[in-house]
Amino acid sequence: MDPKISVIIPCYNMGSYVSDAIKSVLSYPKQADVEIIIINDGSNDNGYTKDVLDSYKHEKLRVIHQDNKGLSNARNTGILIAKGDYIIPLDADNKIYHEYITQGICILNSNPNIAVVYGDNRQFGLKNRDVIVGDFDISKLLIKNYIDACVVLRKSAWESVNGYDENMRMGYEDWDLNLRLFFKGWQFKYVNQVLYDYRVRENSMLVNSNKNRALILDYIFSKPEFQQIRILRNKILAHLECEEELNSLKNRKLIRAALKIEEPLKVVAKMFKK
Repeated sequence: MDPKISVIIPCYNMGSYVSDAIKSVLSYPKQADVEIIIINDGSNDNGYTKDVLDSYKHEKLRVIHQDNKGLSNARNTGILIAKGDYIIPLDADNKIYHEYITQGICILNSNPNIAVVYGDNRQFGLKNRDVIVGDFDISKLLIKNYIDACVVLRKSAWESVNGYDENMRMGYEDWDLNLRLFFKGWQFKYVNQVLYDYRVRENSMLVNSNKNRALILDYIFSKPEFQQIRILRNKILAHLECEEELNSLKNRKLIRAALKIEEPLKVVAKMFKK
């Protein structure tokens, strides 16, 4: 019997962390429901990551070694051969909770129009805090990448938009995918619960993506199919800038009003001191 859900783990020089990610899936009670596909995307750490991955001999785990082709390609490669109807793209340095698998299967089974189930995460490493993501809001998604790549994704939805954009090797490929899914007509479902651990570390791909944010945004919103989406995004940005300016003016007026009141109050205070 095929698994219900396939966990896809791209791995590039992550031999020190990937065991935690693997264990978080292999400890799931209903192993018949899951499979793990790891794509070693050309790790160049003197064979360390390859040796770690090759040490796993488990019927639910498959390792593919390939030349470095980028995160989008690694995910697409894994999803293409996945047997599950649902996919979890899990970064090699993160850990997933059992509830994510259970709830993801349940929600997607019951709602054929939903493409993406996502939840909150618990950061660890350089930061320790819970990140509450919140309900789906397309105006928010147009402005920033607020939904992490670690979601439960319907494979047929991924197929409907031709997967991750493999030209996006600098990051935000998950943001681009989510936007294309929404404007294809798919729905998103938020689960108000911490469902995975997110490792915060130096020199992560997200850190590097943020450095190239302007360049990546220009690429995403210059796509021909995003022409109307870009116009909508610019209108939202203009509205937010207007609100920010109005709030700034209000704050300045409050400060000026406070300064006008301050001197009379000082005079009254002196009178009472006498």
